[in-house]
Amino acid sequence: QVHLVESGGGLVQAGGSLRLSCAASGLTFSSYAMGWFRQAPGKEREFVSAISSSGGTTYYADDVKGRFTISRDNAKKMVDLQMNSLKPEDTAVYYCAAGNLVSYKSPAYNYWGQGTQVTVSS
Repeated sequence: QVHLVESGGGLVQAGGSLRLSCAASGLTFSSYAMGWFRQAPGKEREFVSAISSSGGTTYYADDVKGRFTISRDNAKKMVDLQMNSLKPEDTAVYYCAAGNLVSYKSPAYNYWGQGTQVTVSS
């Protein structure tokens, strides 16, 4: 059974940083692309970042580019999202996801975590 467990969320002031982590189990982690998505209250889930199975290619949504960095450790079966210069509009539940192909589209991902809340105060 596949499990993706996010951690690292919390409350931070605008301009601050958080590092989200996602621990995977029950899958051949190094074979999967990993993505981070977020969903704010009253809004649809949106793409944040993705990384290829090898870690060699990364993708970012325009509004996080230059502020967020995705990385993975295939030996530890973990993917991280370093978030800097946080803004109140980054407030959302953040989800990690695993898929066969790297994509900015959520249907491309087969497995999802339960999410971790990130709240950025102004």
